Parts: sequence; structure tokens; C-alpha cells
Amino acid sequence: MEERLAMDKEFLHFEKINRQTWQNLHRKSTPPLSEEELNSIKSFNDLISLQDVTDIYLPLTHLIQIYKKAKEDLAFSKGIFLQQESKKQPFMIGISGSVAVGKSTTSRLLQILLSRTFSDSTVELVTTDGFLYPNATLIEQNILNRKGFPESYDMELLLDFLNQLKNGQSYQIPVYSHEIYDIVPDQKQTIQAADFIIVEGINVFQNPQNDRLYMTDFFDFSIYVDAEVANIESWYIDRFKKLLDRAKDDPNNYYHRFTKQPEEEVLAFAHQVWESINLLNLKDYIEPTRNRAELILHKSANHEIDEIYLKR
Repeated sequence: MEERLAMDKEFLHFEKINRQTWQNLHRKSTPPLSEEELNSIKSFNDLISLQDVTDIYLPLTHLIQIYKKAKEDLAFSKGIFLQQESKKQPFMIGISGSVAVGKSTTSRLLQILLSRTFSDSTVELVTTDGFLYPNATLIEQNILNRKGFPESYDMELLLDFLNQLKNGQSYQIPVYSHEIYDIVPDQKQTIQAADFIIVEGINVFQNPQNDRLYMTDFFDFSIYVDAEVANIESWYIDRFKKLLDRAKDDPNNYYHRFTKQPEEEVLAFAHQVWESINLLNLKDYIEPTRNRAELILHKSANHEIDEIYLKR
């Protein structure tokens, strides 16, 4: 309760909208994807439904259309003012929030909705996991236990990536694997120049160390997925259990080693990781960037979005 009251005071410059009001801001229509498609893109501990797509994400897609049109109108007017031809740029969307809060599901769903709403447009999705330093580098710098914290990312590479994409250039980035818990050696992902680019990660609203440039400067629209800390911890532990279940028959999986240990020990370890790493990162570095978002999607205990905060 105290956490909610603190948030209400912190976001006086946001319009607070409940689910019922939000869902009425856009006329009802059939979601442009099937139940099977939704199940294929959602994280395995997420409970999103087609009703959520209709009530929350279709109005959100319509709002993004409004922001995109406003950006294009401004670019056109600035071109007239400067007596220059305006250069086409991608519409870039940043999505942030805690570990295990559901950012990936939101990002993949938006990618589908935007590609089907703007049928002639291309939509690229990239996560910032690929900009983590390899484990060997983290070990060398003695910060492996700080993986996910700001200093564990190659921020210079990430900023160069955002700059190149903003200017319509394609870019090759490293590939991160959750199965091996590391950057995949000698493997790259090519992100093509696109009409929409969605960038998802816990650090997308943070600023580089000792720099005055915020990554939010690159985004035309930004979303923070939020929930009470107790709920996020519960989802993190639930996800950890599911990762163990998936890894039990795969000795190459990072989580396989834990399947050989007593369950009580493993769960105690998971709670310790949450307390000493993920919770600390959330409180010190992720949550403080929350009010840099244009829109905050707040989730209740059952993963259902119950409140939306839109920047005034």
C-alpha cells in the first residue's frame, strides 16, 4: 500500500487511467492474432489473454499511431522551417521494467500488432541482452555478480547501435543466450533498418556512465512495465522453477546444474539471487528510470494490467 501511495505522489505529471476507462478509449475490434499465436510469443510464466490484447494493447497501438503521426508532422514542419527535405527515420520504441515483469511478452506482442496495423511497414525487435559484456570480461573485471547492472553493459556499443538505427542503417549485434547464460561466441544478429524498431531491456532508460546522454533521447515512445515488488519476486521464482524444468534433460543448459541439487537449496539460492542482485538492481537503477517513460503499464498479482499511467 505504501509503495502505491509513493508512486501516486511521484507521478503527478502522469494521467492515471484504470483498465475500464482505458479499454473504452478505442473501439472494440477483433485482435489481429490467434490464441495459438499469442501463446507462442508470451513468456512461459505470463498469463496474458486475447482479452488483454483487446482491452490494453489495441488502444496502446492506436496511441502509438497518434505519436507516429505527430512525429511525422513535426519533421515535415521542421523541414519547411529549415528549408531542408526531412529525412525519414524509424519510429523507435523503448520498453523497460524489472527482470521477470513481462517486458518480452509486451515487446513481441507489440511487434505483431504494429506489423499488422501498419501492413506496409517493417518492425524490428531487439533486446539489450546482446550488449552485455561476455562472462569472461565480467570475470576479468570482477563484476560477474553485477551482471545486469549498468557497468555490465557495453554502453558505447549500445549507443552506437541506436544512433545507426536512428539514421536508417542496419547493424550487427552480439547474440545472448539464456541457455548458456552468456554471449554466444562468433555469432551476430543483423538488425535491419526498419519503419519501427522496438528496443527492450532493463537498462533502456538509463544513461551511460559519466555521460549526459540518455538512451531515451533516441526513443519516440517509451513504455515501462511495472508491478509491486512482491509480485515480481513471485514471478521470478516461478520462472526460475520453469527454467529448471526445461533444463533437466539438457546438460548444456546453464540451469541444468541446479536440477541435481535438493529443491530447498535451489529455491533458497533463487531467493538469494533475487534479494542480492535483481531487487538491488531494480531499486537502485531500473525503477528510478520509470518516470522517463511516456506510458507505464501496471500489472496486478495475476499479471493483468489494472492501471495505465500516461505522461501529460
